Amino acid sequence: MFRPLIPSALLLALLAPATGFPQPETQRQVVDRREFLAGVPTSDDPRRVPAPPGERGPEGVRVLFGGFVFDGTGSDPAPGSVVVERNRIVAVLPEGDTDWPEGAEVLDVRGHTVLPGLIDLHTHLTYTEPGIPQALAIDPAHQTLRAMERLHVFIGSGITSIRDTGSAGTVPFIVKDWVNQGRLPGPRVFAAGSLITGAGGHGAEGLSIHHPLYGGIVEASGPDEFRDAVRQQFKMGADLIKIASHYSREEIAAAVDEAHALGLKVTVDSETFYTGWAVEAGADTIEHPLPRTDEVISMMVRQGTASVPTIITYDYIFNERGSYHSSTSRRFRLDGQISRAMLRKLKDAGILIGVGTDLILENYRDLPYAYIWELEAYVEAGFTPAEALVAATRDSARILGMDDKLGTIEPGKLADILIVEGDPSTSLGALANVAEVFRDGYWVVKGGRVEPTPPATRIRPGPGIE
Repeated sequence: MFRPLIPSALLLALLAPATGFPQPETQRQVVDRREFLAGVPTSDDPRRVPAPPGERGPEGVRVLFGGFVFDGTGSDPAPGSVVVERNRIVAVLPEGDTDWPEGAEVLDVRGHTVLPGLIDLHTHLTYTEPGIPQALAIDPAHQTLRAMERLHVFIGSGITSIRDTGSAGTVPFIVKDWVNQGRLPGPRVFAAGSLITGAGGHGAEGLSIHHPLYGGIVEASGPDEFRDAVRQQFKMGADLIKIASHYSREEIAAAVDEAHALGLKVTVDSETFYTGWAVEAGADTIEHPLPRTDEVISMMVRQGTASVPTIITYDYIFNERGSYHSSTSRRFRLDGQISRAMLRKLKDAGILIGVGTDLILENYRDLPYAYIWELEAYVEAGFTPAEALVAATRDSARILGMDDKLGTIEPGKLADILIVEGDPSTSLGALANVAEVFRDGYWVVKGGRVEPTPPATRIRPGPGIE
């Protein structure tokens, strides 16, 4: 059983001002602009920017025929066929039903499971690796190439959406646009931009130029600077805001208030009493399995605060280093048993739980197995394999604020689809058998191999070309 390093009396005193927590109806909510955008095509991200009208996705109709359909809704999987037109799912047909348009391309997927593309809610595209010289680690070109390599690995592992929770400069926003334009193979990118923390907070301890996430951290002091930091990430193109402790209660409240007014969700890397302050302020999600009291867990339930536990990244740390040491933002006891016990508490409380791996350094090279290991930790904490898959799809889309477009195999949803050999709803290891992947209706993984991106189409002739 975890005993906090802070004496219990002091911890209670620190949390005392956060008692009498507001009920959900008084919590400041994200401003949802969708009610003002009825009938207007928008970008397929939480920013909901009006987009030019017109067809999206590849031409034609494609039928994924005869597979075992795990739709991600929580319903029992069943044999059937999925019909995709351009970039949308238009029908899910029961076994034996062949009611699809004449001329449709039919892909026989019998013996396979068709499921929503997986979602990874905690990634860092520009994080450096061991052995890379500091000059290259902080070089924007090298950061971009590292991001491109990671995108290739994610999509090849059946992960069709990632939430980047802290990367350097403009890199996550540029690669997001290139993926959206079909110029770069990869998953959808939902980018936070730079992580925002107080001076000397998580990731900004000591000489930050030597931190593996250099260039992806913004330090702020005072509520006004926290507000401005949020606005700057919004200006860059952020789809969400990432805050890390430390911060004052006034600072986290200002950051959450500003982000929500801009229509963005806030996720927070926090621990001990800082988590209570973040939940009190209305943070939408808490990252990691870090210590929090039972009272704060109860408040998360009342506030509707979600969780992304990231069990596997701490397993790497415990296995390779023995402990998470030498960090002022990790002043508590933590091990694999404690992190799994926290996940079990969150599940038992009924908190919305998504899936994120936080595969720092070179650990992304273990995909898709690292993602499977994360889900297996959920099973150890009381999930069934099917429930873990729902967390990886539908529930993760909810945390993104994209559950109207992603996360399930249902008519009207975007065609982000994974096809694997075997049945991952009974054996999660089947997720390693990636056969085909569709993102936005495009066939991006064929026969287990990532398709090269076609050359950009010239819009008009150049000089001297007839």
